[in-house]
Amino acid sequence: MILDVVKQPFVAIPDCIALKARQNPHHPAVIANDRAIDYGALHNLIDRVAASLQRDGLLAGDAVAICAASSIEYLAVFLGALRAGLTVVPLAPSLKAAELTAMIADADARLVFADQTVLEAFQTISAATPFKCVGLDGTGSSPLLLWLLPEGSRPKPVTIAPESGFNIIYSSGTTGQPKGIVQSHLMRWGHVQRAASNYGTDAITLLATPLYSNTTLASLFPTIALGGTVVLMAKFDVAQYLALAERHRVSHTMLVPVQYQRIMTHPEFDRFDLSAFRMKYCTSAPFSPALKADILKRWPGGLVELYGMTEGGGTCILTAHEHPHKLHTVGRPAPGTDMRVIDENGSQLPAIGTGEVVGHSTTMMSGYHNNPARTAEAEWYDPSGKRFIRTGDIGRFDEEGFLILLDRKKDLIISGGFNIYPSDLEAALRQHDDVADVAIVGVPSERWGETPLAFIVPHPGCSTTAEAFLDWANTRLGKTQRLAGVEIVDVLPRSPIGKVLKRELRERFCRPTQHKA
Repeated sequence: MILDVVKQPFVAIPDCIALKARQNPHHPAVIANDRAIDYGALHNLIDRVAASLQRDGLLAGDAVAICAASSIEYLAVFLGALRAGLTVVPLAPSLKAAELTAMIADADARLVFADQTVLEAFQTISAATPFKCVGLDGTGSSPLLLWLLPEGSRPKPVTIAPESGFNIIYSSGTTGQPKGIVQSHLMRWGHVQRAASNYGTDAITLLATPLYSNTTLASLFPTIALGGTVVLMAKFDVAQYLALAERHRVSHTMLVPVQYQRIMTHPEFDRFDLSAFRMKYCTSAPFSPALKADILKRWPGGLVELYGMTEGGGTCILTAHEHPHKLHTVGRPAPGTDMRVIDENGSQLPAIGTGEVVGHSTTMMSGYHNNPARTAEAEWYDPSGKRFIRTGDIGRFDEEGFLILLDRKKDLIISGGFNIYPSDLEAALRQHDDVADVAIVGVPSERWGETPLAFIVPHPGCSTTAEAFLDWANTRLGKTQRLAGVEIVDVLPRSPIGKVLKRELRERFCRPTQHKA
């Protein structure tokens, strides 16, 4: 049985698909764009992909890239590459062709699966790309259906070691040059084992974030490895999401906070039947306590916030429905996770000290691809030599072991020698009735070194001025926290998975001599 398999120290996820195909081949595996594929057909398609990759001379340990919208074919190629022992490099189609080409080269990917938009983008920088492309959506000179070997093709067996590369996920680039995060098969198997108590063959998981995001994969692979059904959305739309959830009797989902915010404020939310939901997950960005409380009140099923990094290491889990008085936290460390707090010199702090959070677990990245120096920067070792991953987040644990995050270390504002946490200021501004969204960044100040600047998205129809917001905030903030200014903006720049791009805010709006507060 599938659940018995989870007790094993390690099983390759493609082998779980093969097991499910033998046990219940007609059970739906993936639904996308009103199409469905069952486990038997998915297993056969995965085999054809793996055999075709081997025909093209790709060997275990090689890499292939995928750059396209979510689809059944996308997932089949991903799993087929894994079955052939390859490492998958999922990339964001929204990136510029030059950026994609650089990542493909860095990952040493020998083959790229892309849709029409991406293939056309490649042509804008070069008449002939230095790598072979397969049209995942049936376009291009080598469309997928012509590239694939015929029905019934089987790959040569490949033994997958736990430490073998599963995927390389490139960081969003919100803090500079993207880094290739190498995750192993063992790390992904750890995600499946961690989720086994909440998923099963009756799980129907609706995913509305892209397949190149670790957020999506952290929910997708437990669902299919444990024999459930995945419903994929190529592009997030609130009304369509709610309609799909109702139609398919969805039981599980993984969303980022900005998606939850848009769903909960949709005027038709309460008319949809969401009673089949058993568990909702959230990760990737700060999740406001007020939004968590609203979800618990109005959306059936439990709510779990997962705190962690694509790099792995420390993971905290907040079962919000069980701890409604802890919504200001991100929960307790997951079982098998060792999390600590260190100071700026790398020394461990007492249990309730405030500093950078580091974590150790079985789900840790192998390192940054081709970048040992950056890998070393991301690691911290305790006196016994135990390896931890640095989160870059500043926080502290309360008396009951729940982690309270204060801010990203890189976003900390030091003004006149005082530490200012942007999240504190953002929480204060969100109490204003006219504030729909807000971000605080530090900008240069001749007097203080740095000073906080607010970027506010007002509610539609709001007439409150920047000056009025500034006066309102500064009468409520502490003397050392006061804002230097307020910028009114239509929208905050965000990554595809909802993270506010504060670096972009600084670059777009801040000048070295702009603020002299």
